[in-house]
Amino acid sequence: MAQERQGAVTMRGNPLTLVGPEIKPGQKAPEFSLVDNNLATVTSADFKGKVKIICAVPSLDTPVCDTETRRFNVEAAKLADSVRVLTISTDLPFAQKRWCGAAGVDKVVTLSDHRNVDFGEKYGVLVKDLRLLARAVFVVDKSDKVVHAEYVKDIVNQPDYEAALAAAQKAAAS
Repeated sequence: MAQERQGAVTMRGNPLTLVGPEIKPGQKAPEFSLVDNNLATVTSADFKGKVKIICAVPSLDTPVCDTETRRFNVEAAKLADSVRVLTISTDLPFAQKRWCGAAGVDKVVTLSDHRNVDFGEKYGVLVKDLRLLARAVFVVDKSDKVVHAEYVKDIVNQPDYEAALAAAQKAAAS
């Protein structure tokens, strides 16, 4: 049974239980298996040798997730070719594809964890009671080491964009 972290994050001040371990900088990034907007399986190995900014969000159809993903889409255009921005939620792939089209998001790769919440459990962002992902940002370097991890304390808040981008730029330069 997966580890549970009660009160690890909140939603509007109400404590939530996260399933899975807390990922910390210095650790090897857990491997994951997700579904892309065309229903194909995508794994962490598909991004081997790239710096990854991995954003876990509850749902693209909420205002904060919408703002966050649009912001990272703008930032992704300015990043080195060796950097990929992944936004992961439990939204269905069809909803992600529709949202990206409507929002004009084309630099961020949206991936769905709806099938088996593999990513959510391995990265410790699965909200037990909601079967949604908590808001978190991980930066993983070219050798798959975590160089930045932020679990946003209250999931209705934005992440620290500058910290994540700085970590990604530093990892891309090394």
